Amino acid sequence: MNKHFTRRHVLRGLGGAVVTAPFLDSVWERAAKAGDAGPATGPTTASGNPKTFIAMFTHYGCITNQFFPVNSNGPLQASDLAPTNIAALTPLISKLLIPRGIRNMNEWTANNSATMGRGQGNDPHTQVVGSYFTCQPVTPNSNNPFSFDTSTKFNAAPVGSSLDQIMAQQISSNGTPLFMRVGNAGGSAGETGQSNISYLLPPSAAAGTAANIVPGLGTPSQVFSALTGLFSAGSPMNADTYAAVKGQSIIDLVKDDLNTLENFNMSQADKAKLEAWKALLNQSQNMVMASAACTSASAMMLGATQANVTAASSGTLGGDILTTKVATNLDGADMYSIMAVLATLCNYNPVIFLKYPPNYTYTGLGITEESHSLSHRLDNAGMTGTCYPSAIPLLETLDRYYCSKFLNLITMLNGFTNSDGTTALDNTVTTWFNEMSDGDAHNLNNVPIIQAGSAGGYFKQGQTINVDTTNTGSATLSQGNSVAQCNPDGGGTQTVNGTTQQTGTDPSIANAPINKYFCNIMNAMGIKADSTGFPVKGGTQPVTHYGYSDNTADFVGGYGAVSGATIHNPGEYTALKQ
Repeated sequence: MNKHFTRRHVLRGLGGAVVTAPFLDSVWERAAKAGDAGPATGPTTASGNPKTFIAMFTHYGCITNQFFPVNSNGPLQASDLAPTNIAALTPLISKLLIPRGIRNMNEWTANNSATMGRGQGNDPHTQVVGSYFTCQPVTPNSNNPFSFDTSTKFNAAPVGSSLDQIMAQQISSNGTPLFMRVGNAGGSAGETGQSNISYLLPPSAAAGTAANIVPGLGTPSQVFSALTGLFSAGSPMNADTYAAVKGQSIIDLVKDDLNTLENFNMSQADKAKLEAWKALLNQSQNMVMASAACTSASAMMLGATQANVTAASSGTLGGDILTTKVATNLDGADMYSIMAVLATLCNYNPVIFLKYPPNYTYTGLGITEESHSLSHRLDNAGMTGTCYPSAIPLLETLDRYYCSKFLNLITMLNGFTNSDGTTALDNTVTTWFNEMSDGDAHNLNNVPIIQAGSAGGYFKQGQTINVDTTNTGSATLSQGNSVAQCNPDGGGTQTVNGTTQQTGTDPSIANAPINKYFCNIMNAMGIKADSTGFPVKGGTQPVTHYGYSDNTADFVGGYGAVSGATIHNPGEYTALKQ
């Protein structure tokens, strides 16, 4: 098993031995080579706490009228969330950030003309998920929105790598993210072009070449087996480590040894090493605190017993593995979140993605229709027909379920405190992304995004912030029109027509590009860019550019079809920053 050799391992024993480490270069080099992927330190806050980006991704949009608070700009109050399907997040409202008015790239529309289109004409999902975290068009291209050519409708792939892969190349020890498919959708081969979100473009690929699907991991046991190798030993915590956890400075703990070393007749180079090591000890104080939670005891407290992990990984829970309980207040889906929390506590990987499955039937929630068809308000994946009975209330049930999973994730992170008073959640960017806004309209403007954690003070918290370019800062941005069709209050037999996009949000508003929000996240996590502003390994500048274009109309016709496709409005959203 591949084990990471980090400062956490060096500091685990503390005591006098720790101060000799800077003089043992050959030992460190041997350990790093035997260790495998190299140090997993990743980005840290000013206090030395590790930062983590955790993304939770769900499919098919939401009932926007009951998802967004009416107030779209300003401090969040409990009364703002009370009428919504995200009301369960109220206990952590002070740590939430809801960016409003954002658009994903590459929207499918029934009219794909150069003047009316807002993206390619491949498929309402293939091009959307392919472009979501890449902000790149997909290939091969189709300009026929209703074509059933499987090579374009189902199997097109983006022409660039996704955000998780790009970030991990810079800050993850082995250059890859921790990407988990909740519920093991797709099996070991991963998902298809209609639902996959993680892509990696080969380094030598020519411009316009399709990237490869990254399958990621499908079961909690695959992650758990790696994390248990990082847990602190089962023997009692030694006295020095206990003192550090209780708040005593590491410098104080090894003061006698330092004094002895400083009195040695040593070279100027060794003196410089000793001073640098003292600075590292101070910086690492909080990392020791965080690593103290990387134990089997923490796993047990969270519910990550071997029995629970095995049950959630083997499929023995029954047909609806996600909603079946594995322990009190924990279901199969929660086990993946627990792996994300443990990975955060162990500083295992600073880029973690949790992806919920497509086309899933949540029988445990009393829903007998699979989620894709239900998002169309139908009993099939077509675009028109008679409304499925109680479609909107059932979709709201799904929204509340996903919200409860996000709440469990951030509550667990918030339960671990560092010596500076911050929690593991505070030092993350933990964000719930949704594939689209409304699942019947398949519209990408007014996309639902919920963030928790500030990445160590980078982001504002306890607020909803409207970054809509047409009316920045307005507190009255539309919630959308998800109840325009199949509204249970309408009475009688109703019909739905998704091609008209009546259930979506007016396309003239809520079009602030998601590219800029990704720039925020990358800068918060210490990702660097080259002189052009695009993220590049080895870069030295802040990220200001991301993707193919930040104008969804530039995607019409696919890669290279629109002259002047570019990042028109570079930079991040300063309104989201502290």
